[in-house]
Amino acid sequence: KLICEAGTGYNNIDIEACREKGIALCNVPEYTTEAMGDYAITLVLALSCSLGAQMKALAKGDRTYMQQCHLGQLPHFEIRDKTFGIIGGLGYIAQNITKKALALGMKVIASDLPTTPLGMRDNGVEVVTVDDLYARSDFVIPMVPLSAKTKGLVNAAAFDKMKPTAFIINTARGPIVDQDAVVDALRKKKIAGAALDVFGEGSAPPPPLPEDSPLYEVFKEFDNVILTPHIGWQRMEARQRVVDTVAENIAKYARGDAMNINMETGLPIR
Repeated sequence: KLICEAGTGYNNIDIEACREKGIALCNVPEYTTEAMGDYAITLVLALSCSLGAQMKALAKGDRTYMQQCHLGQLPHFEIRDKTFGIIGGLGYIAQNITKKALALGMKVIASDLPTTPLGMRDNGVEVVTVDDLYARSDFVIPMVPLSAKTKGLVNAAAFDKMKPTAFIINTARGPIVDQDAVVDALRKKKIAGAALDVFGEGSAPPPPLPEDSPLYEVFKEFDNVILTPHIGWQRMEARQRVVDTVAENIAKYARGDAMNINMETGLPIR
């Protein structure tokens, strides 16, 4: 009668089959809002201060940076007044990222559905077209659910529109960003770096990168590439929150309350 997704993304559930069988569906949209907001900002800070490059060098036994007082050509800059572009930037997690980014002095621009009015919002976010977002952003992060429409959303054409000093971050779902296009963009210097926390279509447990993935190669080739195994959401408080919320959702269903997924549209009820 009810399927409880113990997480935010529910692309792993056949909604059409649920409709046919009269099965309700709910998810847990906000359990990881804080954790994911923290991690997005963590990656911005890491990419901006050559943290990955420093750690990679030392791990290989290269103490050059430990013994000299300059960083050479490594990216190392303040994030104040830099532009953070959030694709799908009006959802729960995106708004949390926005709050943290604005507090650090960044500018935040967001793209949303084509019907969403453009312009400045009261919370300090400017809603722009996705092409404008690509062209203006210093950091780009997609914050959209994985679907047939968003698979490969950030592709080679998108990287062609970005500044060569821009960084791509993905903490949402792996296939939203075309991984082959990331590799190509890095090698052709279309972008300055990448931080990827997600790879395959699953969420928990996430599918590992294949052993022969070219992402491992660019990780070794470039200092400005960060790869992590879907750790963005996994802070202790978030894990407890998802368990508590699943229990609450079941109790709501038992009471006859409406669930938070519209079964006609397949979209979350905000």
